[in-house]
Amino acid sequence: MSTRAPMVLPDGPNQRWSLDFVSATFACSRRFRILCIVDDYTRECLALSGLRIARELTRLIGSRGKPHTVVSDK
Repeated sequence: MSTRAPMVLPDGPNQRWSLDFVSATFACSRRFRILCIVDDYTRECLALSGLRIARELTRLIGSRGKPHTVVSDK
């Protein structure tokens, strides 16, 4: 059995990024999916990507540096 520790709140930029996949369906029944990447401290939307998630993350890390933590709800 494990216990959950409370998530530490970031105290500066690049402390923690949140990743969340968002999907929707057009009226014509066509679906799309994007990845939203948000800096949890600045609340800045860093990128939205559907097909090139790895490339976007690599680009973000190259320009901003690696975050200490990345979280996702799924």
